[in-house]
Amino acid sequence: FTFEKYSFSRVRIMTITSKLLSRGSQLSRRLLPVRPTLGTKFISATSTSTSRPLGTFATNNRNGFTNGSVSHQWMAFSTDTKDNTKDEIKEAEIVEETVDEPTPPPTPPPPPKASGPAVEFQAETRQLLDIVTNSLYTDKEVFLRELISNASDACEKLRHLQSTSQGISADDTPLEIRITTDLKNGTLTIADTGVGMTRDELRNNLGTIARSGSKAFVKESSGGDAGQNIIGKFGVGFYSAFMVGTSVDVVSKSAMEKHAAEPAQVWSSEGIGSYQISDLEEDKTTTARGSSLVIQLKDDCLEYADESSIQRILTKYSNYVQFPIYLNDERVNTVEAVWAKEPKEVTEEQHSEFYKFVANAHDEPLSRIHFRADAPLEIKALFYIPSFHGEKYGMGRMESGVSLYSRKVLIESHCPDVLPEWCRFVKGVVDSEDLPLSLSREKSQDSALIRKLKKVLTRKIISHLTTM
Repeated sequence: FTFEKYSFSRVRIMTITSKLLSRGSQLSRRLLPVRPTLGTKFISATSTSTSRPLGTFATNNRNGFTNGSVSHQWMAFSTDTKDNTKDEIKEAEIVEETVDEPTPPPTPPPPPKASGPAVEFQAETRQLLDIVTNSLYTDKEVFLRELISNASDACEKLRHLQSTSQGISADDTPLEIRITTDLKNGTLTIADTGVGMTRDELRNNLGTIARSGSKAFVKESSGGDAGQNIIGKFGVGFYSAFMVGTSVDVVSKSAMEKHAAEPAQVWSSEGIGSYQISDLEEDKTTTARGSSLVIQLKDDCLEYADESSIQRILTKYSNYVQFPIYLNDERVNTVEAVWAKEPKEVTEEQHSEFYKFVANAHDEPLSRIHFRADAPLEIKALFYIPSFHGEKYGMGRMESGVSLYSRKVLIESHCPDVLPEWCRFVKGVVDSEDLPLSLSREKSQDSALIRKLKKVLTRKIISHLTTM
């Protein structure tokens, strides 16, 4: 038998053939093609049915499997160096070898299950506090939105208790929120005249991470509108104060008549896993009711002791909180949440003023869409069609003009998810009390629900545009 320039004896050829058969059997188990290992070109050996190069194998079907076993057709040959030449090759004899498929390993048994009473996991307070204060929020300035929301909830709780005559101390102090900046001492103070807290309530609400006092209040209240204007629900917003502060001190006095004789309480912590509670010293003064929170700001966060910075953040996030907000004795939230009103109650002058505020524009709106919907969730929306289009005059591509709110508190400014991109010329607000939010309240949690909401709002705008 001749491999082009090389001649081999019968014994040598049979040795090579045996090695090829052994090697092919091993590789076929791995379902890999057999590759020639000789460093020279093979001369094809032909059979009666087909022609294949030496070192390949044939199978009975396309996948090489027959009735659970692997079947290979190998080319065995015999030759005589005296009779064979380059042009003369004897017909190869087909020899079939069958290799059983290996038995798969047995399925492992399921892992053992623990039995007995369930035990709650113990949260490592220090690590959890570190996550909340350093990893939960994407923007530090959000801390002010969270603390203002807490103050608003305290005022709303007292308003509800007063309306239901549930044992409130006689006091004509108005429901309001006051903020004081002290750049010299590097402090920021946020005070409210709301329901206040006792020592036990301070321990439960501030000393327990992820326990929402507002959510518990709504659950415990029976009837009325207790939950309609409550903002908080997760119990982590208070700890955002440690994003910007080295220490936080809370002075609180309960408005409940049964706690009238009790002294005001002081809660203090540096945000490292521990806190202290004590009675307020007699020589210290505080309001008749409510809470006052003082943040000692970090060196790199002293901008939040600047009045202009605080005013900008308040205008951005908390401008529509229903209770008055005073910054260094000056009222900040003077713009009314027009979208929350009944459409028939809003005047043309109010629409014009609100449009110029939300759109940062000077023109008058060409048209408006003011409506409410309850599918896929309850929403209140107010859209304006501007009379001036900046892109038309080469002023650059606009970003989305609609902001997303929940209970009058900004969740996402210029939200790109509530309307398609081609609707970026539309200005306005979408507010939902039932919107499922992420823990940081900076984004909607249910993307599928937002897509459905987007379709509803888009159809409403298209329907309005066709009638203009």
